Amino acid sequence: MAVWIVLAAVVVLVVWQVALYNGLVRKRNRVDNAWAQIEVQLKRRRDLIPNLVETVKGYAAHERGTFEAVTQARAAAAGAQSPAQVAAAEGILSQALGRLFAVAEAYPDLKANQNFLDLQAQLQETENKIAVSRQVYNDTVLTYNNAIQVFPAMLMAGPFGFTRREFFEVEDAADRELPTVSFRSDAPPDTPGA
Repeated sequence: MAVWIVLAAVVVLVVWQVALYNGLVRKRNRVDNAWAQIEVQLKRRRDLIPNLVETVKGYAAHERGTFEAVTQARAAAAGAQSPAQVAAAEGILSQALGRLFAVAEAYPDLKANQNFLDLQAQLQETENKIAVSRQVYNDTVLTYNNAIQVFPAMLMAGPFGFTRREFFEVEDAADRELPTVSFRSDAPPDTPGA
């Protein structure tokens, strides 16, 4: 009788450990999936940038420094690996895009160009998707980090290689807000250099 009780206790303990381990694996995989969704949106953003630069370049070819800054920031963002590196690189890219849009403000013909307007709309949509993906990722990381740090899961997390994940945080408070660019057709035309 005592043997059956001990055997039942061992079976319950093993089943509980397997369920705990599997739960941690599922949470880790959700974090990886959420990060992959951010990467998809960031890649989409980076893919839109060359077309945007070329469109603006057609109207403001003398703004070479701005175009180079955007191109360099895009390359740095593409090469970033960890969430902290990506957040920093994407912040720099957002600033460079802001300067590009500031250049575009001075060219009324560009602001009326349908290709530019389409690219601007796609970029804004992508920025919104990035914000949503970042929120989902950070929520998933919070759930995962909490799961590996609470007792008794913490006893299993360390030995099986479950480590804390970084949040995708924006470093500069100014980068926390989406860039707001308005190219209203009812706005009075600007003159270049004004």
